[in-house]
Amino acid sequence: MAMGNSKETIAMALDTLRTNKLRSGLTILGIVIGVMTVIVISSVVNGLNQRVEGVVESLGSNVLFVFRFPVFANRPTTEMLSRKQLTYDDAMAIRDLPHVVAVSPVLQYVDHNVGVGMTAIRGGGRSMQNTQLQGLTPGEMQIKAAVEVGRYFTEDELDRASNVVVLGPDTAEELFGINDAVGKEVEVGGMLFTVIGVLEKEKTAFGGGKNPDDNAADFPITTFHKLHPEQLDYWITLKYDDAKNLPVVNDELTELLRRRRKVANEKPDNFAIFGLDSLTRLWNSITGGLFLLLFALSSVALMVGGVGVMNIMLVSVTERTREIGIRKAIGATRGTIMAQFTLEAVTLCAVGGLIGVIVGSAIGYSLHWLLPSIVSIFWVLLAFACACVIGLIFGIYPAFKAASLDPIEALRYE
Repeated sequence: MAMGNSKETIAMALDTLRTNKLRSGLTILGIVIGVMTVIVISSVVNGLNQRVEGVVESLGSNVLFVFRFPVFANRPTTEMLSRKQLTYDDAMAIRDLPHVVAVSPVLQYVDHNVGVGMTAIRGGGRSMQNTQLQGLTPGEMQIKAAVEVGRYFTEDELDRASNVVVLGPDTAEELFGINDAVGKEVEVGGMLFTVIGVLEKEKTAFGGGKNPDDNAADFPITTFHKLHPEQLDYWITLKYDDAKNLPVVNDELTELLRRRRKVANEKPDNFAIFGLDSLTRLWNSITGGLFLLLFALSSVALMVGGVGVMNIMLVSVTERTREIGIRKAIGATRGTIMAQFTLEAVTLCAVGGLIGVIVGSAIGYSLHWLLPSIVSIFWVLLAFACACVIGLIFGIYPAFKAASLDPIEALRYE
């Protein structure tokens, strides 16, 4: 009997919604927008998080960078600018630490003032501008460099300051084509260099467009000195044996550099050690705060939709006062009336939630062509559940009002 009453209540609720299609559609618009927003935002954030994790994994979780300035400093202070530069000898000293397996000191030069008739690099009758010219050591291969075609330079070529170069994939493709670059010559700063390899493309966190790091030319650091002897501000990249040894490596590295740079005990470090785990934590904190903000904004749309549902349900109760009186007169209980109106409100929000899920998921999948975007089942179900809960919360009062009507007064209502 109870099952029969439940089915009848559901049927009546659905019939009421079908009768007022336009009003029902406008009522659930806020719910649709709220659910859609939650799904789209979560999809983009999930996609970006996974892309950043992939970039970090490709670089290696057991990699540290040593810089003269803090990585995220807004503007170097007078104290920072007066700091002693890191040196090649610092890198060689770091290489002798117990857990360090590879070290590569790095020098870099980018000419941002390239004009007409002036180019950063020439080859094959073409030219490439804004190329990052980098001085490195063969240790870079053990840390993060990966060669797509050809090879990287050797210790012997480093010692002899050989005129060899490894091009970034975008540079090689622009000048010669990736597969045809090895063995060709390029001109940089009036000097000729033989291309011995082409690097693999580097992963990017955001996708879309080219990665500036793929427009590069890697030289042995001794060769780089012939091009730009004025560039002496090194940073140092190092790889250690196991990620679990990070605290030990960090302490040993700090102690070594403070000693070499003659930092007094009471003075702070005059260098910065940066690990990729710091980048991951920073990124998660940024996206976490951003997601909470956007989720709060989308929740406002859900709340507005809930208020709209309550308003329409109160209007519905008023319009159907006589119907409620008739139902009570022929035996309908307060529980039955309350269940019917609550179910109508929940159904309205559930339909809105379902439409929001479909539209939001479609947008989330479509954004994959522009941004990293991954639709999460968890957030889809959570958004839909929130829509149903909104319907339950905002539908209880109109349902209670309908169930509390006096049948005699309701029958007199015109």
